[in-house]
Amino acid sequence: MPSRRTVLAATAGVAAALAVGGTAHADDRKLRSLISRMTLQEKVGQLFVMRVYGHSATAPDQADIDANLKEIGVRTAAELLAKYRVGGIIYFAWAHNTRDPHQIAGLSNGIQKASLDLPRGLPVLISTDQEHGIVARVGEPATLFPGAMAVGAGGSTADARTLGRIAGKELRALGIRQNYSPVADVNANPANPVIGVRSFGSQPAAVSRLVAAEVTGYEHASVAATAKHFPGHGDTEVDSHYGFPVINHTRAQWEELDAPPFRAAIAAGIDSIMTAHIMVPALDDSGDPATLSHPILTGILREELGYDGVVVTDSLGMEGVRTKYGDDRVPVLALKAGVDQLLNPPNLDVAWNAVLKAVRDGELTEARLDRSILRVLRLKARLGLFTDPYVTHRGVDRTVGIGAHLRAADRIAERTTTLLVNEGGLLPLSPAGTKKLLVVGADPASPSGTTGPPTGVLAGALTELGFTATALSTGTAPSAAVIARAVAAAQEADAVVVGTYNVTAASSQKTLVTELLATGRPVVAVAIRNPYDVAHLPAVKGYLAAYSWTDVELRAAARVIAGAVGPRGKLPVPVQRADDPGRVLYPVGHGLSYRA
Repeated sequence: MPSRRTVLAATAGVAAALAVGGTAHADDRKLRSLISRMTLQEKVGQLFVMRVYGHSATAPDQADIDANLKEIGVRTAAELLAKYRVGGIIYFAWAHNTRDPHQIAGLSNGIQKASLDLPRGLPVLISTDQEHGIVARVGEPATLFPGAMAVGAGGSTADARTLGRIAGKELRALGIRQNYSPVADVNANPANPVIGVRSFGSQPAAVSRLVAAEVTGYEHASVAATAKHFPGHGDTEVDSHYGFPVINHTRAQWEELDAPPFRAAIAAGIDSIMTAHIMVPALDDSGDPATLSHPILTGILREELGYDGVVVTDSLGMEGVRTKYGDDRVPVLALKAGVDQLLNPPNLDVAWNAVLKAVRDGELTEARLDRSILRVLRLKARLGLFTDPYVTHRGVDRTVGIGAHLRAADRIAERTTTLLVNEGGLLPLSPAGTKKLLVVGADPASPSGTTGPPTGVLAGALTELGFTATALSTGTAPSAAVIARAVAAAQEADAVVVGTYNVTAASSQKTLVTELLATGRPVVAVAIRNPYDVAHLPAVKGYLAAYSWTDVELRAAARVIAGAVGPRGKLPVPVQRADDPGRVLYPVGHGLSYRA
């Protein structure tokens, strides 16, 4: 990685022009001077945040070069920056950007060097989605925390703040300065297919406290947090990746339910807010998604809520923003609505040229672009990118996945596991009485680069706690043959632990659990995603909610099963009855303990 001397040499020109050192609302005169020297093409580029394939900025694998040529028309991140002068790059695991910490740091340095070596080169704002829980782009050996709904079950603002601070320090050590987290949506709809456990819960006040606390943690780490998805994506049954959700809240309902977490984030000094590709007729009856809505982004977010930070779109490749307009119109309309950063368009060349044409045709003014660029440059300055854009191997080793951080994640997870049912004091289990355990259930792909699969992680953790545990994956839709195999294995065990994943009325997971119960062996179930599973399996006498199938949450659930720690989590959402959804089975705040 570059030496300190190389770093200073590479950034000397920009740093001399902009000696702002990360002050809040940096010296706008110097920033405007920078903007005045940019070409129109460079200005347009600064508004885009783009994906790029590869583990290296200059020498990616051939398959990644091919993917870049096909999707972007360039070979590498360095060529992307040279051709389009993009202001930001977003990392994804599927784009092979996040193999391991030292590789990520090297990629970040390569990106910064490629951009800063260009005429009038500016540092790049590198971002990712590191929500933790079921959405994380940087996996082990980085520290991975429980997701938002688990943190909501813990209810601790101190834990949320610690999560933001440690996660932010690790991201910064990797060269990632903008994180698209926390989720500020209030999960008011149990059928929500896209938010769910990514939300802190269903109560606006509780969500607001935890959002503000996590934002504060990221601020302490000098990483930009991003509250999403404005104006609120919590009450929908449509996933905006694949469709166009409509939220039919009245304006009064929006004020009461959806707005408070965003107000709290703004009060906490949030650096960026991400838009939602949803329609809210009560806020804008034009039929446009919020991402393209001037009444929502300028009228409400800017003028009513008083927010003057960076507004970033959700991915422009999602169906929710593409249903009404073509990919050439979407970026232009987003800028007209009040957006500052255009995230991940499906075709960068189309989007970039559309914005350029809109300025040349007079539909957008260059002054309008300058306002957004100023916000983006203010953020880059505040994060120290103009004075210190690079990271070091030593910083990675001293920060990422260190023991203190991993222990903090385990402690936080222990405070989130929620005991929903414990009939007859079935839990905790003891190795003395139930030495031989069978662990079965769903094994969805690991959501965040943890070791997985869930049955294996649970079995391993229980074995470390003194049991002899065997894992048998049965999947999310077990066949009759798989169920028969699990039942036969259960006959040889003293007790069974089953992981459930998004159980529905018609799910064959119900058949699996029913037949396991019929063996007469004690059956403990762990909801490894949505806590609503318990409503579909009322005969289970011991039921825990883990809120995710990441290692840190599964290990915590194993410690609760074994009685190594007591259950402390409380439901942050209500669980309705399966046979009568209008009635609540377990209310917000429900959570049993082992104390008599």
